[in-house]
Amino acid sequence: MTSKIKVGVYGASGYAGQDAVEILAHHPNIELVFGTSSTYAGQPIPFTNLTYVPPDQADLAAVDAVVLGLPHKASAPMAAKARAAGKKVVDLSADLRLDTPEVYSKWYGGTHPNPEMLPTPYGLPEFNREKLKGADVVAAPGCYPTTTLLGIAPVLRHDWLLPDAPIIVDAKSGVSGAGREPKPNLHFVEVYSNFSPYNPGRVHRHTGEIEQEMKKLNPNVGMLIFTPHLLPVDRGLMASIYVTLKPEFSASNAQALYEETYGSEPLVKVLPAGQQATLKHVVRTNGAAISVTPIEDRYLHITSVTDNLRKGASGQAVQCLNLMYGWPETTGLL
Repeated sequence: MTSKIKVGVYGASGYAGQDAVEILAHHPNIELVFGTSSTYAGQPIPFTNLTYVPPDQADLAAVDAVVLGLPHKASAPMAAKARAAGKKVVDLSADLRLDTPEVYSKWYGGTHPNPEMLPTPYGLPEFNREKLKGADVVAAPGCYPTTTLLGIAPVLRHDWLLPDAPIIVDAKSGVSGAGREPKPNLHFVEVYSNFSPYNPGRVHRHTGEIEQEMKKLNPNVGMLIFTPHLLPVDRGLMASIYVTLKPEFSASNAQALYEETYGSEPLVKVLPAGQQATLKHVVRTNGAAISVTPIEDRYLHITSVTDNLRKGASGQAVQCLNLMYGWPETTGLL
């Protein structure tokens, strides 16, 4: 019988934090010790017998590991404090995802609060499984990068793509991806019956993260054109990816490539040829679903879907935590 480790969640009242609490509360190897919230301190934490505590009152000495659901630039200092206390850390913010402080500054502005923490292992198990086993700190990817990278990885790894052709990613996220803090453009009357792009082209902050990890798979990757959209649903993320293949590869063979790549992955499902991945395949699950559609011979359309709060955030954080402690990767996730 595996003895339980004690875990605390910072930012436990945010949407990703709430999902982290729900998963951890039912994890057979974990005891949830605290969840922090400045806004909801003293109120009950759903799925537990605990109440939210202010961050400065959380007993870091009482836990073995922490999951950080804090905003960027607030998360890295907490990660550094936890590591100094000998705790394992899974960070859900963007603070530890980029490999250098210079790249971080380019996409997030200002100076990195704790550059000594970089680079941190990138917590996409399907890419970095061996680096995550036994790790002390992991940067869980964003939902847009997770969904996009899972969709495009097979053709990148096997060098199928024409290097001078752009990779076009048309992505859509449920409103929960924008966080719980109220914003005028996220009110029900603004979102309902509407559908809108934002930060199109090459300006969205996740562009740098996606490009960084694509280049690790294939340094000759083409230019990324990334346009996110706000989808009028509560959760779920879809990346529609359009790529051009080299002349020596045929789009008709892509189905077999994807099935071979992900055949042994417990949390990634490649749908049968002719089926299209939809949000209903993944919402409130911890996995991803992918479909591939040949477009004539040289072009390929890939649809990759996840729940933005699960495989795109907290479910993936727990997947990483399982690897960090040497447990079966899907523990508490299926």
